[in-house]
Amino acid sequence: MDKLNKSGNTDTVSKIVELLKEQNHQQKDLTDYLGIKRSVFSAWKNGTSASYKKYLPEIASFLSVSTDYLVGKSEYRSGAQGRSILSASGSPNGISMESSKAVNAQAEKNSHGIYDERSNIAAEIDSGSIYRIPVFESVSAGFGAYASDEILDYIPVVIKNPYDVEDTLAIKVKGDSMYPKIEDGDIIIVRKQTSVDSGSIAVLLLDGEEGLVKKVVYGANWIELHSINPEYKTKRFEGREVMRLQVVGLVIGSYKTF
Repeated sequence: MDKLNKSGNTDTVSKIVELLKEQNHQQKDLTDYLGIKRSVFSAWKNGTSASYKKYLPEIASFLSVSTDYLVGKSEYRSGAQGRSILSASGSPNGISMESSKAVNAQAEKNSHGIYDERSNIAAEIDSGSIYRIPVFESVSAGFGAYASDEILDYIPVVIKNPYDVEDTLAIKVKGDSMYPKIEDGDIIIVRKQTSVDSGSIAVLLLDGEEGLVKKVVYGANWIELHSINPEYKTKRFEGREVMRLQVVGLVIGSYKTF
């Protein structure tokens, strides 16, 4: 049970506040992302409202951690910005950036049949297996919207279910519409799927050609595409216009490039 601490916050809310400070976010950044009033967040901090529980998946997504980490069920952050690659299984396990480099190097050595102690790196991960997935230069390239689908690189990712490997890929993001969560040049981990829940960050094709990474919100006969960066307006598609959009994947992780 999420109990109140001495400051009046629940442990989960305290952790959210700490992560916001650590990642140099303002509380307004989170409330704008969630579409709630700042007074609601204040109520969470004061312990007078527990409505934060229904927003936990979105809060975890914004902070690049797992919901289990937020509620204290896991010590693993699952992809905190600048620190790790998010597990492609959605589990609270990640690979540190240093470990990623080691795994890449080991994969190259193994291809020549040379043993190296770094092959034991997988044993340091509580669950899942390490797979190297392709990195594409854009959404359009990764999802075959045009002929050029050259792979830029391969990166190691923890994928618990081997059946998900084939449907997992990475894309180098262009633009700052999803700043500060996803910045220009960041790499996102995507699982191919044709539908996502409202409020998810998804990969879409517009008119079968233009690739987009947006927060998707559904209505009775409309779809809105939200940017995290407040400088970008929400795009709304109604009626027949909805058919212009095609969901092609769910963003399940990301890591910063430096």
